Amino acid sequence: MEPRTVLLIGVSVLLILALLLVLAPTASRQRSGIGSLGREARRADRSATTSPARPPDGGAVARARVTQTKAGLEPVGGVPARSVGGGLVTFAAPADPEAVGVSRRQFFNRGILASQGLAFGAFGAAVIGFLWPSLTGGFGGKVKAGQLTDVLGQISEKKQPFYVPEARAYINPYPEVTLARAKRVYSEPIVAGMEKGVVALFQKCPHLGCRVPWCQTSQWFECPCHGSKYNRVGEKKGGPAPRGMDRFPVDIAPDGIVINTGIVVQGPPIGTNTTGQEAEGPNCG
Repeated sequence: MEPRTVLLIGVSVLLILALLLVLAPTASRQRSGIGSLGREARRADRSATTSPARPPDGGAVARARVTQTKAGLEPVGGVPARSVGGGLVTFAAPADPEAVGVSRRQFFNRGILASQGLAFGAFGAAVIGFLWPSLTGGFGGKVKAGQLTDVLGQISEKKQPFYVPEARAYINPYPEVTLARAKRVYSEPIVAGMEKGVVALFQKCPHLGCRVPWCQTSQWFECPCHGSKYNRVGEKKGGPAPRGMDRFPVDIAPDGIVINTGIVVQGPPIGTNTTGQEAEGPNCG
């Protein structure tokens, strides 16, 4: 799996977890506030169901109960009460309109959560849009590099690679006579470009990522950071680099060379030397 794909999946998972962390407290508060009974109400309900039936009262007790019932029917604090089925029922006070609807605290909490959700969503969309590979044009997509004959002619005239800034790549010719050795080392996407006569090399050094310039005197790529050296087709010749220069698949379309920078192929292992090219002059570093 490509590193960019792994990074996109990781960012998406982090955004989903962030949204869950924001929304979880609200859902928990809503569940705890709906359908729950207070401690006193639960205790009264248990006592009503478990207490044994009382024996018949005498006359004095009956008269006292009637007196208490009449007193209980009187409004208390503006809340009427009445007897139903021998029991006393007290009606609750009218609900506060603010409590029935959305309270100010709930309104502000939901507003804050909504703004946080929008901020996370916008940030996630921006990150994904920045990291998502381009399908056409620019690094990360397919970059056109000019006609094959023109590119090879310029390389031969100047004796230096053809640099494509949009692709961050060098184009150099690959000798046809060494294709048999190349097929034993390189993968099919790279060999396909070599069969057309060119190779596209990523400008980044596989050691620590420095840009590798071309040395005109040695006709090699020589990294100024730590001294890694590569021949004309990016095969390692010296220095601490762990392999040769990474490269991109190349296609020769009717409108010219097309470099697929969306696929980075790791360079050949140490010791690879399919062309046999040695330094043609003094090294630059």
